[in-house]
Amino acid sequence: MTDSSPARPVVLDLWCDLQCPDCHAALDDVRALCERYRDRLDVRVRHFPLEKNKHAYAAAQAAEEAVDQGKGWPYVEAVLARTEELAAKGEPLLLEIAAELGLDAEEFDTALIDGRHLLIVDADQAEGKAIGVTGTPTYVIGDERLDGGKSQEGLRERIEEIVDRLLA
Repeated sequence: MTDSSPARPVVLDLWCDLQCPDCHAALDDVRALCERYRDRLDVRVRHFPLEKNKHAYAAAQAAEEAVDQGKGWPYVEAVLARTEELAAKGEPLLLEIAAELGLDAEEFDTALIDGRHLLIVDADQAEGKAIGVTGTPTYVIGDERLDGGKSQEGLRERIEEIVDRLLA
């Protein structure tokens, strides 16, 4: 019996600001891509907090704490679902979401205070700038960068074309 899936999945880097309404809007496309390709597509959330969103940097650090606690993607989805509330409430919402997901909210609070995830967030942001990311969401797949900050229109189809080509 042979396994028809490739040895390594195609990697899709999603450069994201967790307070960004456009990133929230992109969630449906990302979910559909994950559903279609399952283990053949590896979606990696890369942090690109924008200065205009004052809680995005803390949210990126909190997302990394969620990764450490084993629920990175559920946490990212939960925060993106509440971007307006994050703008209004700030860090208390990040801790509230952690508790709702059964994560250790006290450890989240400590992580935000001690800055243990700053290097990961800063490295993502620096790498994003180096490859030309200027807004969010931005998708990088193969050697192509697609800017979803202007419009999500047609992006999922374009990503599917690229994934299909890379999997062929």
